[in-house]
Amino acid sequence: MLKCGGNHVQGFFMQEPQENKEQNFYGLGIAPGILELLLKAGFTKPTPIQARSIPLGIEGKDLVGIAQTGTGKTLAFGIPMIQLLLSRKGQGLIVLPTRELALQVEESLRKIGKTQGLRTAVLIGGLPFGAQRRDISNGPHIIVGTPGRINDHLVQKTLSLSKVSIVVLDEADRMFDMGFLPQIKSILRNVPRERQTMLFSATMPPEIMKLAKDYMKTPLRVEVTPPGTTLEAVTQELFIVAREQKPELLRRLLQQYKGPTLVFMRTKHGAKKVARQVRDLNIQSAEIHSNRSLSQRREALEGFKSGKYRVLVATDIASRGIDVMGIELVVNYDLPGSAEDYVHRIGRTARAGNKGHAITFAMVTEGKEVREIENVIQKRLFTLPLPEGFVAPRAEPITRSSRPRKSGRGPRQRHTGYGRR
Repeated sequence: MLKCGGNHVQGFFMQEPQENKEQNFYGLGIAPGILELLLKAGFTKPTPIQARSIPLGIEGKDLVGIAQTGTGKTLAFGIPMIQLLLSRKGQGLIVLPTRELALQVEESLRKIGKTQGLRTAVLIGGLPFGAQRRDISNGPHIIVGTPGRINDHLVQKTLSLSKVSIVVLDEADRMFDMGFLPQIKSILRNVPRERQTMLFSATMPPEIMKLAKDYMKTPLRVEVTPPGTTLEAVTQELFIVAREQKPELLRRLLQQYKGPTLVFMRTKHGAKKVARQVRDLNIQSAEIHSNRSLSQRREALEGFKSGKYRVLVATDIASRGIDVMGIELVVNYDLPGSAEDYVHRIGRTARAGNKGHAITFAMVTEGKEVREIENVIQKRLFTLPLPEGFVAPRAEPITRSSRPRKSGRGPRQRHTGYGRR
């Protein structure tokens, strides 16, 4: 494996040029009109993924961007796409795993491109098919959608991708986790071979490597953080707790932390139950899960953004679908289904340079799952003592079969739970 400027070049990936040294968006090749819009929208300094990806995207290069959630990937591909499409013929296609992400990406693009006459169409489940056909017939510059609904339109021949010249696959690893690989391959077979393809992901599993190799032209790899690395601004703590203690522990935390709080559950039934328990505490809360309609999920998210709801209770459908500034606390009420999802959950806080806090509840039987999380994030979770009045659950000593790799982030933290005899 070669190294250049801290970025890895592996296999068929080409070497990325040296990163931009500018502290603002000037010097990235962005058109003056778009630069002006960025400044008016309050964007003054590019994030690392933006600084490295935007020039390559504007040059028409295929690229694979590896970056954590909350690092500004939407503008990293959105600015090049808008600039190129406004200066030449063709369409852009952005494929994302969830409805919420699709709506948020489309909203971000409209903020930048609406004064330039940019037209968009959103193709997602939960919205009327007829309205989507009408949006398609209006000749949008950019189509944003989920794999399933895009394929529905292709099957019904209400959508042609023959004019697509730029394709973006965002949150690619999440789409693979959700079983969308067959639909993604179907979409890529329906777009012209001569196109620009940009793929963005928080991690780099082998499936993405193969997809890039099969459908991209010697892509440049842009990696701003090692896969699995958690955001430095997020403090992470762990409570070892019995299942029946979780509601009271959450109540205590909501008394301590007064800001917007995101609570993650494993199941939709659990999310509904906990949201009701929070409301019983006279705290406004809403829920997002697969049993909620699109309008209900949008209302919950908008209410959380506006402050109508202080607490949002969600399943992992929202672990990458919530882009809300100022979330103070993320609570993993249940452990995620995979260790990688832990990274995406806590990435909902400490976004865009802000600080945040993540607290995880783990039962004594979940030592293996905690060790897997620690190995992914390459650090030990700091274990907090239970509050006064709680009885510590009994547990047999657990021996670590492997130690998390050193992260080089200062002295080792005290760990009073898993792994101590």
